[in-house]
Amino acid sequence: MKMRRLLGAGAALVLAISSTLASAETKTLSIGYVDGWSDSVATTHVAAEVIKQKLGYDVKLQAVATGIMWQGVATGKLDAMLSAWLPVTHGDYWTKNKDNVVDYGPNFKDAKIGLIVPEYVKAKSLEDLKTDDSFKKRIVGIDAGSGVMLKTEQAIKDYDLTGYQLKASSGAGMIAELTRAEKKNESIAVTGWVPHWMFAKWKLRFLEDPKGVYGAAETVNSIGSKELGAKAPEVAEFLKKFQWASKDEIGEVMLAIQEGAKPDAAAKDWVAKHPDRVKEWTGK
Repeated sequence: MKMRRLLGAGAALVLAISSTLASAETKTLSIGYVDGWSDSVATTHVAAEVIKQKLGYDVKLQAVATGIMWQGVATGKLDAMLSAWLPVTHGDYWTKNKDNVVDYGPNFKDAKIGLIVPEYVKAKSLEDLKTDDSFKKRIVGIDAGSGVMLKTEQAIKDYDLTGYQLKASSGAGMIAELTRAEKKNESIAVTGWVPHWMFAKWKLRFLEDPKGVYGAAETVNSIGSKELGAKAPEVAEFLKKFQWASKDEIGEVMLAIQEGAKPDAAAKDWVAKHPDRVKEWTGK
């Protein structure tokens, strides 16, 4: 009899442990982001902090390349991403993966990509690059395969910028080149976007794009896997409501990170300072 009780208690313990582990497993989410993009880092870390604090999920953040991020969500290896530039920049990725993901809407409106130059350069339009030798037929880019890089390759063709080279780099590498050029007052064209903290640091502008290669203003959307709604319905509802009010709001987080704060620390600080905004997104 005693042995039966022990066996019964043991079986109950195993079931309890299994149930706890299963529960813990369903409470863990993975979100992908692009480490070289300041807006991707800021948005993703703030969203993750809100999900952890207010919705009770553990969040595993994974820094990946753009294509891998889309593929990860489409295959369910990632539960979500908050860095989908639509409809133009990531248009090809959307076309390829739209049947296997869920679009929860924009978390930032009025986003824009293009070629950015310092205010002091003479060139006003992409057309001007053909006759302006001060750029030395060189454009400084970010990570190869990103949407703005693909569009810049197209722009070089469409604007007949013969001899121009697009130098692949990273977000940090691009900023380093821009910093050097600004200090020497030299002409430079870099691939860039808003929202970005660099517009708060320097006087910059987009080169006009009369052919519309880079498209008009875009949105940055939150994209989930097909399974996310059933796996974490509270998170799915949060993603529908999560949206930055302005470039200054997200800029507060981006600038803090740029000035040396760890992304998770900057996110925690922002969440602590803006309880009303968090409540708008979560009801808590």
